[in-house]
Amino acid sequence: MKIALIGYGKMGKEIERIALSRGHEIVCIIDINNPEDFASDAFRNADVAIEFTNPAAAYDNCLKAFDAGVKVVSGSTGWIEGRRDEMAVFCTQQHKTLFWSSNFSLGVAIFSALNIYLAKIMNQFPAYDVGMTETHHIHKLDAPSGTAITLAESLIANLDRKAKWIKEDAATPDELPIHSIREGEVPGIHTIRYESEADSISITHDAKNRSGFAMGAVLAAEYTATHSGLLGMKDLFTFLN
Repeated sequence: MKIALIGYGKMGKEIERIALSRGHEIVCIIDINNPEDFASDAFRNADVAIEFTNPAAAYDNCLKAFDAGVKVVSGSTGWIEGRRDEMAVFCTQQHKTLFWSSNFSLGVAIFSALNIYLAKIMNQFPAYDVGMTETHHIHKLDAPSGTAITLAESLIANLDRKAKWIKEDAATPDELPIHSIREGEVPGIHTIRYESEADSISITHDAKNRSGFAMGAVLAAEYTATHSGLLGMKDLFTFLN
């Protein structure tokens, strides 16, 4: 498979390493210094572009890839919330392809499935209140993280007593608080905690490095190469359905 990389920071380099180890070819690398390469033959010949940049650049990067006729796997967070309907139109009416996820880690996918299962159980026990803490490196621009928002939305969908999430510690009974911490070079830690007067129950995913995210992105690219439309982790991992 021919892969183009959009963004060549730590994640881009790790994705390159894993993609090459799986026998794929990196045909184009686009970073802040060479945006003109979106119009290059090398980019247009890619089967899939993997995009990991930042919230300010991701939307335009996807549009440029669409214009070049290249499918996109995007792991940039903090941009799609207001663009999801627009992306759906691109993918359904204009036959573009976008695989987007707030987190590509297999471990996080398993954690997400556990989160939904536990929320369905805890819906029967209103004495337990629930909150979330997420920790990431100081370079991460969005807070809460896209993964935290995705997890929170799953909680709200399965807990009748929660109506929305907020990015604060002080919450009303129908609000789910998300506490965000930015420190050091932490790849990502997400903890969901149910608290009652009697005891507490917590589940945590703690990423040790970026390799899990990069492997998931490459797996998503392999899937996207032979599929079309607006895709996500539920398409790649059926246990999330």
